[in-house]
Amino acid sequence: MKKFVLLPIGFEPLTPEIMAAWEKWFKSIADKTVDGGNPLGPGREITRDGTKELPLGSDSIAGYTIINAESLDEAEEIAKTSPMITGIRVYEAISM
Repeated sequence: MKKFVLLPIGFEPLTPEIMAAWEKWFKSIADKTVDGGNPLGPGREITRDGTKELPLGSDSIAGYTIINAESLDEAEEIAKTSPMITGIRVYEAISM
């Protein structure tokens, strides 16, 4: 079994309806979840050229979840069931 990191994209203020949708989704993938993660707040991007503020918006990474799946295709199918705002990115976590 491989690990995959799911990164929901897009931000909306958390309402009871949004929270309920995410709670329902997390329950539906409980057997695949390694780390349920957390929502993310504003951040910063640090490069050699300086630091840039990252406010919450439609292109923000809104949180993270780590799941087990057999393949990237299976992880994608799981991600498609999420109550995503704008989209969701899926990356394989490579074991070192």
